Amino acid sequence: MPEHSALRRGHVVKLGGSLLGAPRLPELLRALARHASPTLLVTGGGPFADAVRDLQPTLRLSDPACHRMAILAMEQTALAFADLAPGLVPVDSLEAIAEAGAAKRVAIWRPARLALEASELPQSWELTSDSLAAWIAGESGAERLTLVKSAPPAPGSGPNQWAEAGLVDPLFPRYAARVPGPVEVMTLDDALSHFTKGSLAA
Repeated sequence: MPEHSALRRGHVVKLGGSLLGAPRLPELLRALARHASPTLLVTGGGPFADAVRDLQPTLRLSDPACHRMAILAMEQTALAFADLAPGLVPVDSLEAIAEAGAAKRVAIWRPARLALEASELPQSWELTSDSLAAWIAGESGAERLTLVKSAPPAPGSGPNQWAEAGLVDPLFPRYAARVPGPVEVMTLDDALSHFTKGSLAA
């Protein structure tokens, strides 16, 4: 599968780990699973990644070790979300992303295989699941990136301002610049409304 073609004309949707436990999360996942256009879901690490952060000072773990553990935390969240919406297809390669899109199925990314093999990704807490979502959007050729978060951004702001405000990690603007189309942040309720109405397929 040629690089940058797996999700051509597609959409990456990042679901923040802070959404775990939100009452409407299963509803959003079911709406996403019915989405018609090529779509890849990326999850945050949520409480699994928080556990890694808490353990690091206690066990004196290195940043590279925590980087790998946090990516595995994202993998756990992806499996949990896929269980909540069985229509989602877990994928771990560009080939699998392309196959899901060709079958008109919405994919959910299991990041360990690709992210842990990517030597260009910094192995530190500066790189979070937001940047990984932007990175896989670039790698797969997606044309749009939406971050679904518990808090909305300031009106009129963009990736640089989001990073300055701490809404995304400091590396996010670099990776988001590789996405040729819109890069946006939505709340869960706004995303649910858009996906239910199908307006994000436009």
